[in-house]
Amino acid sequence: MRNLTMMTDLYQLTMMQGYLLKDKQKKKSVFDVFYRKFDDGCDYCVMAGLEQAIEYIKNLHFAKEDIDYLNSLGIFGKEFLDYLANLRFTGDIAAVPEGTVVFPGEPLVRVTAPTMEAQLVETALLNIINHQTLIATKARKVVNAAQGDAIMEFGLRRAQGPDAGIYGARAAIIGGCVGTSNVLTGEMYGVPIKGTHAHSWVMHFDSELEAFRAYADIYPDGCLLLVDTYDTLKSGVPNAIKVFDELRAKGYEPVGIRLDSGDMTYLSKEARKMLDAAGYPNAKIFASGDLDEEVIWELKAQGARIDIWGVGTKLITSDRRPALGGVYKMSAEIMEDGTVIPKIKISDNVNKVTNPGIKKVYRIYDNRNNKALADLITLAHETIDESKPLSIFHPEQTWKRMLITDYHVKELLVPVFVNGECVYESPSLSEISKYAQEDFETFWSEYMRIKNPQYYKVDLSQELYDLKHSMLKEHKF
Repeated sequence: MRNLTMMTDLYQLTMMQGYLLKDKQKKKSVFDVFYRKFDDGCDYCVMAGLEQAIEYIKNLHFAKEDIDYLNSLGIFGKEFLDYLANLRFTGDIAAVPEGTVVFPGEPLVRVTAPTMEAQLVETALLNIINHQTLIATKARKVVNAAQGDAIMEFGLRRAQGPDAGIYGARAAIIGGCVGTSNVLTGEMYGVPIKGTHAHSWVMHFDSELEAFRAYADIYPDGCLLLVDTYDTLKSGVPNAIKVFDELRAKGYEPVGIRLDSGDMTYLSKEARKMLDAAGYPNAKIFASGDLDEEVIWELKAQGARIDIWGVGTKLITSDRRPALGGVYKMSAEIMEDGTVIPKIKISDNVNKVTNPGIKKVYRIYDNRNNKALADLITLAHETIDESKPLSIFHPEQTWKRMLITDYHVKELLVPVFVNGECVYESPSLSEISKYAQEDFETFWSEYMRIKNPQYYKVDLSQELYDLKHSMLKEHKF
């Protein structure tokens, strides 16, 4: 288990020393991890990264070499360094389980801890949750665009470094990909790894046909041939069919062919005709090459005959949306006597005004079909009586109201650490992926459209709304 304690911003440490010197270390603080609305209106995300966040918290400690390095900077005193040498996380963390669909403003992680501990973990938690949630969300959108076709994650060589490749592939599985080309991720998390050959394999042989025969000879049970090295329809597919005939004569059935360039719609339609005419209706057509959700959606609309999609660069780098923009904001302070003091950040930008207090999130489902109707952010002590009608309202356009009956609710935040001890057992990656698919299916497709999705309601309880606006009115500039 890696020690990432020093993976922090310097100002976290300077603030921590300040809290110590100003005698604020005895108080507790409450921080929320959440993300803000996106400009394109497609606001949902898929929560990911919790397992790695748990590993980080479990291993939180400063090694001797860390203390020596900090001491060499000349900005930290002995009292603070002695404190760091004995630091362990002693607080509480609640989080939304991985694979859950989430929306802007909702707490994804809530940290309640002594102020210095709560401050320290900000940077690493944001780094871990932001990245994996971003990639899991991109993967979900790609999977959604494929309308039931299988998606393979192929992005390792284009990822921004080893960790981005490893954990990006993990997040892609959470988002719905059925496998990855990343062998290390496969080993670490027990997920399927897939791959065929590159154009260079074909170019190493005197002819394309010889290259195909050699590959089929080595992998007769998994023969998937890349057919666009020279000429897809005049050479690649005909040569693949010849090899498939030879395989069949030996008692094997081919997997199919892969297209990596050209007019995917035209080539896949023509290749499908050729394969069917040759007696291979079950041979799959695999496509790769600068694909993303919008390209796949267009190809599907054009009638492309593609069965499996390999998505690399634009998935692993979350092309079009390179950062989640998750933030870590203080929402309350807990005094030594247990008194909770709500905190709020105010901004000229309404999207940057935070929701104060210790909060939880309810998801409201229609009993008739188990579809999600809305989310409600409440203060932590609030409960919902499912036997009574529930009235919710838009947090900004308050005249927009909805009365909900015949429903049930689920709390999204679950305990992860209590008094510094982990109380949460992380599911396997395959279990998370299964849960993520089931959770996604509780939403109407209108909310998940790639373009112009319907607005999903995320409202504030009356008590939270009143607290927020009373604090805004009382604030003196």
